[in-house]
Amino acid sequence: MRVALTIAGSDSGGGAGVQADLKVFFRFGVYGTSALTLVTAQNTLGVEALHLLPPRLVYAQIQSVATDFPIHAAKTGALGDAGIVQAVAEGVRRFGIAPLVVDPVMVAKGGDPLLAPEAVEALKAELFPLADLITPNRLEAEALLRSPIRTLAEAEEAARALLALGPKAVLLKGGHLEGEEAVDLLATREGVRAYRAPRVATRNTHGTGCTLSAAITALLALGKPLEEAVAEAKAYLTRALRTAPPLGQGHGPLNHGA
Repeated sequence: MRVALTIAGSDSGGGAGVQADLKVFFRFGVYGTSALTLVTAQNTLGVEALHLLPPRLVYAQIQSVATDFPIHAAKTGALGDAGIVQAVAEGVRRFGIAPLVVDPVMVAKGGDPLLAPEAVEALKAELFPLADLITPNRLEAEALLRSPIRTLAEAEEAARALLALGPKAVLLKGGHLEGEEAVDLLATREGVRAYRAPRVATRNTHGTGCTLSAAITALLALGKPLEEAVAEAKAYLTRALRTAPPLGQGHGPLNHGA
């Protein structure tokens, strides 16, 4: 049995965060473990309350899992503040956790912030150099680079710029760009590869980033090469969007069993 670890926040609505990650791990036949970073009172309409866990408790969870389970891959999600970012980085280094997928979650689907502004620099300095892959969307990439991204050409430039910050690979997601296709760009030292899929017209998009990064993490835990893992995860995400259940009054969850 392969084991994956998610280090992320709790979404009480179950569409994103640790809850979504664990569903995705199970879908791919991977045993899921977790370290909570923050707790939200959240549904499809937005975040109603947020509580950050103490960094020492976040580290303790990582230590507890890593000293008992063989972790074949891990991912991070919402980290809250710089103290938690540093605790996670310390745990990743101390226990040699790899491969590591860093999803630089900054805001919830409804626009509520999930990462303090001062934590952005900590994320770049502490976690990006440890990451085998980072998976920002366009808005997150703009915040990380402090530069607008409007076209596919600008997205390719941004992916290369993010690669220069230290991760081994960057998957710049194209869901927030215009066009009939959702084009994700995978930048590595070898070049940039585009992954294309028809854009799915749906309001049920809550947790898309978490779902994609969790799927990639699960596939890496199963030993898939990165390019293959990204392709399979993107195909899975498209199915999950197309078959999303009609739940909630806002941005509904995906079908994690797709």
